[in-house]
Amino acid sequence: MTPSPDHIRTTVEAYLGRHPGERHLLQPLFSALAGEEHPAHRKTFPAHVTCSAIVRDDADRVLHIRHNATGKALAPGGHNDPGDRDLVNAALRELAEETGIPSDAVVPLQGFETVPLDIDVHAIDANPAKGEPAHQHVDFRFVFQLTAQHTVTLQTEEVSGYEWRSIQETASPTVRAKLALLSDSARS
Repeated sequence: MTPSPDHIRTTVEAYLGRHPGERHLLQPLFSALAGEEHPAHRKTFPAHVTCSAIVRDDADRVLHIRHNATGKALAPGGHNDPGDRDLVNAALRELAEETGIPSDAVVPLQGFETVPLDIDVHAIDANPAKGEPAHQHVDFRFVFQLTAQHTVTLQTEEVSGYEWRSIQETASPTVRAKLALLSDSARS
């Protein structure tokens, strides 16, 4: 069973407790939550929930993978599956599928066990081959620390490469800013 609408609502409200100024940015999520379709199903349009894993290593670098569908370097992540019991586990499943890094090789950063570091709404082009109109992904981005050295083994059907980037070179500007704040507060 995919993460329930109540679980999604509780998670987003906890996130907005930390980032109240972002409520207006998440309107597509609130519309999906108010709709008749399940907001975590990939065929819910015009917006549905996805999950990503922001993984940091001991050198404060962030894992990026190159997605075949877009050619972009992004965090491991994707759609929720029927077996995902919650959003964090969906992000961990995607991490393991796309990179081969198992969930026991990472831990959530303290204070982010159930609350995402970032929630991003971004546009997805129509895909006539899949019968999908243009829509939006509401991506719940959970942050993890790599605790054990692990070889990255890519799922080549979806991913063509990976790299570890410094926080300053993290692809997402919102993730970059939030990670920089965490690093600054850790040094204080």
